[in-house]
Amino acid sequence: MQPPNAVRSVAIIGASADRSKFGNKAVRAYTKQGFCVFPVNPKEAEIEGLPAFKSITEVPARPDLISVYLPPPVLLKVLPAIAAKGCDEFWLNPGTESNEVLAEAERLGLKVIQACSIVGIGMSPEEI
Repeated sequence: MQPPNAVRSVAIIGASADRSKFGNKAVRAYTKQGFCVFPVNPKEAEIEGLPAFKSITEVPARPDLISVYLPPPVLLKVLPAIAAKGCDEFWLNPGTESNEVLAEAERLGLKVIQACSIVGIGMSPEEI
C-alpha cells in the first residue's frame, strides 16, 4: 500500500497521438488526475507532451496500473511482457477483452479489471 499522498503511476498501452481515440483520452485523463503517465506506442516519440515508450519493457518503472487499448490478437502477444513488468491492476478497456486474453492474463497472475479505466478514475471520456 502506498502513502495517501504518493503519486500513482500508469502505463497506457495503445496510447495514441490522435486526440479522438480513447488511448489519447486516457493519457489526458490520468494526467489530469495527477498520475505519472507512461504512454506506450511503438510508432510515437511523444504523446500529449510526454515521452512515449516503444514497449512496456522500456517503461523505466513498475507501474501501479496498466491500462490497455489494443485489440485482443495484438494484446495476446504482449501479455507476457506485461506480466513480467508487473502491476497492481491490469485494466482491460472495452474492446480489448476476449476469452483467450482473460484466460492468459489469469494464467499469468494479473489482477484483471474489465472496465473503462477513464471512468475508473472518476472521469468521463466525453468530457476529455
